[in-house]
Amino acid sequence: MPRHALIAVDLDAVAANAATMVELADGAELCAVVKADGYGHGSVDVATAALAGGATWLAVALVEEGRVLRDAGIDVPILVLSEPPSDAMAEALEAGLTPTLYTGAGVASAGAAVRAHPGAAPWSVHLKIDTGMHRVGAHPADAIDVARRIVDTPGLALGGTFTHLAVADEPERPETDAQLELFAGVLDDLRAAGIDPGLRHAANSAGTLAHTGAHLDLVRVGIALYGIAPAPAMVAEVELCPAMSLLAEVTMVKHLSAG
Repeated sequence: MPRHALIAVDLDAVAANAATMVELADGAELCAVVKADGYGHGSVDVATAALAGGATWLAVALVEEGRVLRDAGIDVPILVLSEPPSDAMAEALEAGLTPTLYTGAGVASAGAAVRAHPGAAPWSVHLKIDTGMHRVGAHPADAIDVARRIVDTPGLALGGTFTHLAVADEPERPETDAQLELFAGVLDDLRAAGIDPGLRHAANSAGTLAHTGAHLDLVRVGIALYGIAPAPAMVAEVELCPAMSLLAEVTMVKHLSAG
């Protein structure tokens, strides 16, 4: 027998949070991050609500997560935030996903997928630069080389260049400004090399809230989309609506004397 408890997701809250972040982004597009089944809220429903609230992009961690959205009929741009493994690259192309690339091997794998599908339109990919998060991404010193490999590969197009802020939820720390300065230098280097970086994006939820200089062309909002401030100190900075509630049935009430 199931427990008499349930999780309720308020999709109107998701849409309202998306609209709030669109307003805060001040002209930058909103990419709603719906990885991990929409942070456990249901990726398809959350994506639909976020788009209704003004998001124009979606982001996932894995190709199979993007496929779920495509199979549900969602046709907006979907960014895969990590470089797909070689055995998933063809599926990413077939699903019309936008992969993140940051290694020579990844670029070669994407090029091979395109060659296997002759006649397809140029496949837009995004280049990730590791400016200090140290999770994934190309080293800034390697950015020109990886970008050049992308633009020189038939069938590939550099649609965007981005980075990820490591401690934007601690606005007093200097690392965020240092990351943004390093990223700006990479963008300048790309342009100087004759390479258009495409859409520029760096801000996560905390970056969108606390670092207006990080807004650029696109902001990628995850936790704030679900109504949770990235850090306790940011609770008062914006009105967010928590989207998830845990409800349970009261099965018994007893009245006891004090003590």
